Amino acid sequence: MTNEKWQTVREDIKGAIGAGAWKTWIEPLKFGEVKGGVASFTVPTTFFGNYVSQNFGEHILYQLRRSGESVERLNFGAAANLRNQPVAASAPAAPEAAPAAPAPGAPSSAPASNAGLDPRYTFERFVVGKPNELAHAAARRVAEGGEVTFNPLFLYGGNGLGKTHLMHAIAHELRARSPEKVVLYLSAEQFMYRFISALREKRMFDFKQMFRAVDVLMVDDVQFIAGKDSTQEEFFHTFNALVDSRKQIVISGDRLPGDMKDMEERIRSRLQCGLVVDLHPTDFELRVGILQSKVEHYREQYPGLQIREGVLEFLAHRISNNVRVLEGALTRLFAFASLVGREITLDLVQDCLSDILRASDRKISIDEIQRKVSDHYNIRLSDLIGPKRLRHYARPRQVAMYLSKTMTNRSLPEIGRRFGGRDHTTVIHAVKRIEELKGKDAQIAEDLELLRRMLEA
Repeated sequence: MTNEKWQTVREDIKGAIGAGAWKTWIEPLKFGEVKGGVASFTVPTTFFGNYVSQNFGEHILYQLRRSGESVERLNFGAAANLRNQPVAASAPAAPEAAPAAPAPGAPSSAPASNAGLDPRYTFERFVVGKPNELAHAAARRVAEGGEVTFNPLFLYGGNGLGKTHLMHAIAHELRARSPEKVVLYLSAEQFMYRFISALREKRMFDFKQMFRAVDVLMVDDVQFIAGKDSTQEEFFHTFNALVDSRKQIVISGDRLPGDMKDMEERIRSRLQCGLVVDLHPTDFELRVGILQSKVEHYREQYPGLQIREGVLEFLAHRISNNVRVLEGALTRLFAFASLVGREITLDLVQDCLSDILRASDRKISIDEIQRKVSDHYNIRLSDLIGPKRLRHYARPRQVAMYLSKTMTNRSLPEIGRRFGGRDHTTVIHAVKRIEELKGKDAQIAEDLELLRRMLEA
């Protein structure tokens, strides 16, 4: 490709992303050559190249292919020190992985496949436990790349539970098994950004063609488009077009589709028409397993570093609400210990992670327990703590008393007072009754576990 042809491609990119972003990020690019399916560019700094790759790499690939160039990936290098910098396409702040080659005979407008993927997020590095085993099995099935059996696959759960990890792992596995497939991963925010840009620049045909050319579409944090009517409209049509074409869709969100209040009903119903899988909050055993896996990885980086017995169990117990925070704490520990040349002990943990431990040491209140229990059993808070003795209210009340006794340090008389001025003997009876029932009644045991996880999250 000649420099003159690159100038033409640059103008096409300008029409797609807008003059402001183009002037800041595309105009400074210096075209080098296209060799072996790789288009090379020189950029002012490494950061500049990373940003362009992450945010505009797919646009560049798309326009290069439209111009007739056979380009599989992009290289961005600072000055003369060109280094491999594969195209990224929308995963904010995530390291990029080289996209797979386009399918033979695929249209030149097809977007880059497997773009924006973190090379660390693979199935091999995903620690499986009871809270996430169903989600892991479903993701594995989709990643096999055979006939579409459930569409979409919808993964939901709180922050740091592994939704994004599984989505990246699916894309990596698909790339390895079927490199001819075009896999597009992006956030819902990026979908909205591209949609708005296409509207502004009157390029909706290109937008629709790009998204309908994929074999697998993966959209992270879909709750972001809730309340954004025009974006929801286009997402709805894109969703339908891909499903009708038997193309796989994988979606993630922070809650059930039915609980996304500002999402259109027709979208919520479609998100629920496939397989909806919950990633539950991690339990103690799974958190220990995750830490052990990370320690094995860090031993390669810090071969001489020692970690005292009991440290991992302490971290898993104290940091229970977010796996990202847990992994970040371990990263900080290893970095700090290597810098000061000390063994990782419980004393070092207390010194190095004092801020994280304070933030994670959240106190659960009786008020919070009462609200969660009343919501879970769909009864009014006034009935939960009121005088009514109907079984419909009495059993949830006993559950709330049991959780107040086991999850707070409040005394029995104080708990009784918070439940309508009841005597402490009532609380004792409630605790004993729930202790008996949870060993015999599977529903009570499941309710207790779910409530405990929600309160600890």
